[in-house]
Amino acid sequence: MPDAPEPRPRPTPPADLAARALELTAPFRDLYPFAPHFLATGAGHLHYLDEGPADGAPILALHGNPTWSFYWRKAVRALAGDFRVVVPDHLGCGLSDKPREWRYDLAGHVDNLEQLVLALGLERITLLVHDWGGAIGMGLAARRPELVARLAITNTAAFHGPVPRRILLCRTPVLGRLLVQGLNGFALPATFLAVERPLERRTRRALLAPYGTFASRLALWKFVADIPTRPSHPTFAAIGAIADSLDRLADRPTCILWGERDWCFTPHFRREWQARFPGAEVHKHEDAGHYLMEDAGDAVARELRDWLARHPLRTAEAAR
Repeated sequence: MPDAPEPRPRPTPPADLAARALELTAPFRDLYPFAPHFLATGAGHLHYLDEGPADGAPILALHGNPTWSFYWRKAVRALAGDFRVVVPDHLGCGLSDKPREWRYDLAGHVDNLEQLVLALGLERITLLVHDWGGAIGMGLAARRPELVARLAITNTAAFHGPVPRRILLCRTPVLGRLLVQGLNGFALPATFLAVERPLERRTRRALLAPYGTFASRLALWKFVADIPTRPSHPTFAAIGAIADSLDRLADRPTCILWGERDWCFTPHFRREWQARFPGAEVHKHEDAGHYLMEDAGDAVARELRDWLARHPLRTAEAAR
């Protein structure tokens, strides 16, 4: 077996970007005490967390819409003692740049993620995904399956499925944009509708902190508009191709953790994941909603640690 590659150095973030990130997160630094890192892409700087030993087995945690890396804070704290935990903010989200003219589609987000993974030299990745992070992460896996060793799937999809009416309303061209981007009618209601237990006030403010203006909510609207509901939609074929590629990952250790009261990614989606990965370990949280890590974050973090311990990376995986 060849020697493991030397960990690549972590890029030093430009001082102004780091200062901006630290200023925004100052009111909740005890909840989110992580150093900011940035990767320059063609469209802007991508912010990411990079916690834990540089030579640790990497966990790549991907958020959805309308959250950001703050959503994974409990998993980072629970896992970074033994693993290298990398958590990007998709372009337009969280502490990443929010360019006005970028494409903001699934393929573009997968491009950015691939660039980050290659820049950091990540291999034998454990994908931990939620919401849009599922399609983006599995999009990366479709392109580079040799880099993905394990899958941890939470309240997401990477295949076509039913779209709730309230989401369909939010994606209408004029009214939807007014609601989502103009009136903050997506991120703000999610802090109530995506949880079964009321959020603490500071947690709610932290989830909303990067999205305080019309301009800063552009990606939230673009994510909703990019949901493909018919074959003519530009992303429809991309989702289909990702779904068709999932069987290439069927031999990976897989864990499904699900908030059963999710009104968007309902148990229908969990059952679809189980059908595609029949050997997966499944943890159903009957009293949790879409924001699983907010309703049951500590329990999910323990389940992840236990699952990772039961499924260590084997020599054959290390040599792929």
